Amino acid sequence: MIELERHDNVFVLTMTEGENRWNTTFTRAWANALDEVEASDGPAAMVTVSGNEKFFSNGLDLDWLSANDPDHPGGDRDAFGAEFMNVMGRIMTLQVPTIAAVNGHAFGAGFMSALCHDVRLMREDRGFMCANELQIGMTVPRPEIALFRHKIPAPAFHETIMLAKRWTGPAAADAGFVEAALPLDQLRDAAITRAAELAPLAANRENYAWQKEAIYGENAALNEPHGAAHMLKSHH
Repeated sequence: MIELERHDNVFVLTMTEGENRWNTTFTRAWANALDEVEASDGPAAMVTVSGNEKFFSNGLDLDWLSANDPDHPGGDRDAFGAEFMNVMGRIMTLQVPTIAAVNGHAFGAGFMSALCHDVRLMREDRGFMCANELQIGMTVPRPEIALFRHKIPAPAFHETIMLAKRWTGPAAADAGFVEAALPLDQLRDAAITRAAELAPLAANRENYAWQKEAIYGENAALNEPHGAAHMLKSHH
């Protein structure tokens, strides 16, 4: 379901559950992998990739959500919402740099998980990233809207949230929320190389974690009621 390897200072998290749809069991496997990364120390970064070249993550496990089966391998449906959102927040504020190597389709929750990473690389030839909630009769929750607004420039944000635009790698790179669109056979290695470059930023884990919390956490600097000038003048 989740395989976690370490190559020098780079953790490589590979999702191996087919379309990598999100249910409670998959969420908990992710949480366990994050626990392992957080238990390490020193310079490090994490790359996330799919073992399936067609799908990075195809969103929520809708069959599981609609099934009336308490023994479904997807796990406890009542626990899912809070645990899934918590894992997304943990990815976003992980104390090491994170790189999503989007090597296939990333829809809905899959797109969301990619955006929670610090850097995104995407294959250039195939695959879309899309917030398709409106297309399937759902709405985008407020925390997810806030995530998208932080990570996607304004015009592309509107196209993403309100128009359910399907972003190719080159288009997402042009819009500025994917760092580069690359041939598939170069993508994983490029992500690992990028992660190795960024790993020294997390030599002081506490410092790196504080910076992320200041941007994305409680009372985040970007969401303060006062402007930057007032904050600068009033800082002690």
